[in-house]
Amino acid sequence: MTAMDLYFYGHDYKYAAEQMLLTLFPEERPVYPEGEPRPGSDHLVLTLREEGNLLTARARLTVGGKTAEGEDRGPLTDAGLERDRVAQRILKLAFYRAGTALLGKEPPWGALTGVRPVKLPTRDMRAGASREEAKHRLMTEYRVSPGRAELAMDCADASLSAIDSLQPDELSLYIGIPFCPTRCAYCSFVSADVIRTLKLLPPFVELLLEEVDMAAAMLKAQGFFIRTIYIGGGTPTTLSAPQMDALLSRVREKFDLSRCTEFTVEAGRPDTITAEKLAVIRRYGVDRVSVNPQTMEDHVLSAMGRAHTADDIRRAFALVREAGFPCVNMDLIAGLPKDTVEGFCASLDEVIALGPENITVHTLALKKGSRLLGDGSAPVPVLPSAEDVDAMLSYAWNALRSVGQRPYYLYRQKYMSGSFENVGWSVPGWENLYNICMMEELHTILSLGGGGITKLIDPATGHIERLSNPKYPHEYLQSREKLRSIKEKTAAFLAQRKE
Repeated sequence: MTAMDLYFYGHDYKYAAEQMLLTLFPEERPVYPEGEPRPGSDHLVLTLREEGNLLTARARLTVGGKTAEGEDRGPLTDAGLERDRVAQRILKLAFYRAGTALLGKEPPWGALTGVRPVKLPTRDMRAGASREEAKHRLMTEYRVSPGRAELAMDCADASLSAIDSLQPDELSLYIGIPFCPTRCAYCSFVSADVIRTLKLLPPFVELLLEEVDMAAAMLKAQGFFIRTIYIGGGTPTTLSAPQMDALLSRVREKFDLSRCTEFTVEAGRPDTITAEKLAVIRRYGVDRVSVNPQTMEDHVLSAMGRAHTADDIRRAFALVREAGFPCVNMDLIAGLPKDTVEGFCASLDEVIALGPENITVHTLALKKGSRLLGDGSAPVPVLPSAEDVDAMLSYAWNALRSVGQRPYYLYRQKYMSGSFENVGWSVPGWENLYNICMMEELHTILSLGGGGITKLIDPATGHIERLSNPKYPHEYLQSREKLRSIKEKTAAFLAQRKE
């Protein structure tokens, strides 16, 4: 990592500048020195001025001894929030123009820096814009490439359909199981290695059942209904069959599921999937499960830290089909250590041949706390280049569209290889409503379990409040009162929505 000196004149919009810095120069970290730019340093001078009835942003960027300038303008308004939005947008675009002039290329998502690019065309179309007008804005105002713009529009179509299907008194339920058999090299999720923390599983499940009771009583009192349920992790099928039975029976017993149209359990890793567990899961009405290989290449699985083979994935998928689940999701990751374009394409071809209703194609993200960034436990692996990851994703687009799958949700992450994206693909009619609601923040997500984050969302105003459950299993076990407090705050929010 290297440093870039940032100098601001007429504003202090650090977040906007840092977002664009991460997009264009991911290896640079922002520094805010005093005084004037130092000769020979990598630096950005970013200026905002009022000129007549316009706000004008100018960027002067020096990297590696070369300098470029960029400029953008927007309407001057007295409204504080709107002025902030205009100022941040034109500052980012001025920086973007200077940066791309130096780089000699544009990133695939252009000047868009957020993790949810689908929100923009969805909002435009809800305000009356046509599909083509919304797509044109992405390509011209935000410099999004034609392929990514079309990807965003497909997902915006799915988001609009989801919005039309939701009722004001509905929300989604997430239950987090923060345990895994082992920790994958790319993972920074909150999860405990079961071999070391097996003794925590029984008390964790016991408290989780209490939390289910709290949440169910709260929703009943407020008159809200569950539309979708998603049990994720970690790896939920780390639970034993009796533990899974206890959890699912309590969910069925306590919650009113008369409006629940979708129930997902992320089985995930094949080394936790058994016929006994699947029978329990199916018995309680779960209609969607995940079998997540990430790759079908054994040497890549080994490099990830997975203790199973591609044959185990094939066996697990067969068990899921035999158990009668109507919808199956499979995840793949482009950019894994020791993978190649040929290996990724072969993995995708095999997954497509298995015929899952959903296929999610992730791009590897270098997350803080993962072994891929070097935690000292092993040498930092060599990863596929951004060009190779681009080839992997391009192949996935063509292959999945050719078999009738369509993109229905997407999101981006910090430090993602090549500044690409994660995309959920689906056979039409099998889109996962929970994923759309969660990623596009369409309605409230009530989260239980370890590491769950409740999102209290007011669709009318766009206001979002986040309430986080304790991250680690041992912290969760000591936090009964905090869990109760979160339910009380959620109840107060839902009561306001009913007024």
